[in-house]
Amino acid sequence: MKILEFHELRAEDRLRLSVEGSFDERVALEPQLEPFLQALETYAGEWMPDVVEGKRRRKYSRAAISKALEEADKARSVSLGLYRTSHPALDMTLNLGGAHPSELGISVVIQPLSFFARTERCQEFVEMVRAWALHFPVTYAMAHGMADRQLSGAPYFRRDERISRRDGFDKVYELFWLNVFGPKLVETVGRERMLSTPAHRVEELPNGSVLLVLWPTAAGFASDEARVAQARAHVHLRPDLDFGTVLRTLRERSAALAPVEPRFHPDLAPLLSRLPDAFPISERQQKIAEFNAFQPPEPEEWLPAALPADVENPERVHGSYGDLSESLVAALHPQVASLMDEMPESLTDLDFYFWRENFPERYKRDLIDAHTAPAVGAYLGGILVRRLGGTWVPRKKLEESQVQVGKRVWLPFLRARRYMQSRQALLDYSLTRFFREAERYRP
Repeated sequence: MKILEFHELRAEDRLRLSVEGSFDERVALEPQLEPFLQALETYAGEWMPDVVEGKRRRKYSRAAISKALEEADKARSVSLGLYRTSHPALDMTLNLGGAHPSELGISVVIQPLSFFARTERCQEFVEMVRAWALHFPVTYAMAHGMADRQLSGAPYFRRDERISRRDGFDKVYELFWLNVFGPKLVETVGRERMLSTPAHRVEELPNGSVLLVLWPTAAGFASDEARVAQARAHVHLRPDLDFGTVLRTLRERSAALAPVEPRFHPDLAPLLSRLPDAFPISERQQKIAEFNAFQPPEPEEWLPAALPADVENPERVHGSYGDLSESLVAALHPQVASLMDEMPESLTDLDFYFWRENFPERYKRDLIDAHTAPAVGAYLGGILVRRLGGTWVPRKKLEESQVQVGKRVWLPFLRARRYMQSRQALLDYSLTRFFREAERYRP
């Protein structure tokens, strides 16, 4: 059955829940999971998983859970994936065992975050996490928008990764929309101080943990009122912090996440609109602003009149261009399927592929100069011929080889060499922009 995969969806912010705790490895797993599953089924509502995955993928049911546990019975650790086949998208993992036999980890990611703009839906989510924290001893749990969580520095909070993994969340580095602090951290902060935190909800759980919810809705975290509440609560728990500094940082994070309307260069909009999704969610609005400001240089790889052909056998040279172009298609069509179509859109797909892979800076320069750049030039020239009615004018020196379109003569091999110099050059000298400029001179 086909589940919703985040990479196949429009990039949006997500709600991210992480629970770190433990279970009793001496007791059978299935009875221990009963309260966990009961809370999930009671409170998940519209984001309830309908697929469970262990060694195999099955439709969600208690019987499917039992079968997955049975298949993993002899394993040192157990991992169950829970997903959805319809919106909202869900990626949920339950890990039991691992580095320590009693280690428990729960990860829930739900897209979009805007799904949690309703107070009632957020209340149900909080009740579910509360039920889990009552049943499994929790060291630390948090739920928050993924983009803002990334900006906070989580999960290491700018500590060395090795030290962070060793010490865990050993002090209140950050406050999120929903927090569960285990007994050890509560005692470190001071139980009385923890319970007097100015927040939307503060509850002491029977096992000594404290549940703290900053704001009624998860999706409302970036409003100024929510940021003020977040800063007040954080400084209350960390008196060593300065309120003004904390609030200023939070407001800067909200500004970084504020939606930016795309206003890309019209020739490059099909390409630039795809680039922000290649960055972490927290950086996407900033990248949209950067790409809005990007103005590619005017193409200079053209002549007002053709240099005469200086090869003895033009047909043979034309054939060699075809061979070069076919070598590019053969090498890259598994990654860029549209290359087979030889359409203008194929050039945009090729631009994106090379940029995403950082091709000019990841692969050997001699390979690029001797093979990739000439093949790209031949493919680009071939599209000018096929789609714009151009005519090849071959030259002994490859970079002088031309395609005449209307009153201008274009130099696709020269363009390809410049294009393949760096990742930035892929944008400055994009194939898409070159084609669109040549298109304007089509007779």
